[in-house]
Amino acid sequence: MFTTQRRTRPHTAAAAGQRAEHHQGLPLAAGARVGVVGGGPAGSFFALFLLDIAQRVGLDLQVDVFEPKDFGQPGPLGCNMCGGVVSESLVQALATEGILLPPTVVERGIDSYVLHTDVGVVRIPTPLDELRIAAVHRGAGPRGIPQRKWRSFDGYLLELAVRKGARVIRTRIEEVGPSADRLQARSRDGSEWTYDLVAITTGIKTGSVRLSPALGLRYRPPRAARTYISEFYFGEERLARRFGHAMHVFLLNLPRLEFAALIPKGDYLTFCLLGWEIDDALVESFFQAPEVRACLPPGWERPAHFCHCRPCLNVGGTVEPFADRMVFIGDCGVSRLYKDGIGAAYRAAKAAAVTAVFEGVSAEAFRRHYWPVCRALARDNRAGHLIFSLTRLLQRWRFARCGLLRLVQREQQRTAGRRRMSEALWDTFTGSSSYANVVRRAAHPGCWGALLWETLAGLRRGGVQVQSTPPLCTPET
Repeated sequence: MFTTQRRTRPHTAAAAGQRAEHHQGLPLAAGARVGVVGGGPAGSFFALFLLDIAQRVGLDLQVDVFEPKDFGQPGPLGCNMCGGVVSESLVQALATEGILLPPTVVERGIDSYVLHTDVGVVRIPTPLDELRIAAVHRGAGPRGIPQRKWRSFDGYLLELAVRKGARVIRTRIEEVGPSADRLQARSRDGSEWTYDLVAITTGIKTGSVRLSPALGLRYRPPRAARTYISEFYFGEERLARRFGHAMHVFLLNLPRLEFAALIPKGDYLTFCLLGWEIDDALVESFFQAPEVRACLPPGWERPAHFCHCRPCLNVGGTVEPFADRMVFIGDCGVSRLYKDGIGAAYRAAKAAAVTAVFEGVSAEAFRRHYWPVCRALARDNRAGHLIFSLTRLLQRWRFARCGLLRLVQREQQRTAGRRRMSEALWDTFTGSSSYANVVRRAAHPGCWGALLWETLAGLRRGGVQVQSTPPLCTPET
């Protein structure tokens, strides 16, 4: 038997000892101060979990959340610019935490997705026939809202953090730098706060906060893509008659467009376009597409003035979203590709809070216990890139779209058996499952065999139009 002995350079053991000592040297002690830069879902989740865990173990912390926006204000002043769909998996996860979204926050429960293509339309209902997907406004509603009927989702989460003991400071942090053995946050008016830990949760625009070179960060912001979101007033009754509880998804052959959807919310219909550099020409092409016009009420035109924005979206990973006494959470760190960014913020915020309380706030502690959660999200995003690459092929090949819709329609007609392709599409649209699970489900031989069969059947018939499955949109009277 042969054995091998691991070679270790003389300084390696000493370095490991120093890292371990450094790891143990930055715990959160009683009375520690924590600053959270950004009061969106990532910041609110982190503050909420940090205070809850600390209270459970008898650790007294002071947590300040810096958020200049008032989420009770309609329009840009109170909105965090997002499509506003909360996935099934996140609704369930929040329920286990005791966080139940009230009816005043959930503006509409989504019970089905309707897929629109140039070859037909098909409805995909929720597998469990429940309204567990929530459509919400991130602020108090669009600019010019006639009446406030619902509460802000972001505002509700921030209220929960305040009830747990967080303090909200209505100012914008412009710079974070070192201060002796701690960190200092500075606002525009020159006010300064010193913290034992700073969590950056500002979203994709981390450039709004200057990070001092003296911090020695290896952090690099993630790659971003610009998207487009707009909201149009229809009225609750009209919206319910036309769209019901369905979210409408479009698979269109438009360059740079990865995903497009219409989301009914209360009195408003939200248009959400995701992709690469969504410009005015692409937006106009989308609104003029026959599939979109057929979905909207006859004769409907965009008004001259409406609430819209072009937010940036995290579409790539980042380098080391942590350092001694600092952690980056949410879109400024590692998020989920296109879907369920709020759910990704929930998972990352909880991992960061657990690490800070039980393991410490050193870079080594975050590397060991927070970074694995971020890496898991990044790995799953690679499967997501594969899915959307296949989606782009479907957008180009009409015969493939015919085969896909034929297969989904046959699955919806079954009274027994698995609906693998429908389930894969459902999880892709909703973000309720990991992209890796979607790939595994869609890669099942039975699923691909059925897709190939339906595609060939469509080709034999000349790629004819697929018969839509009624009801899809209810005609207006």
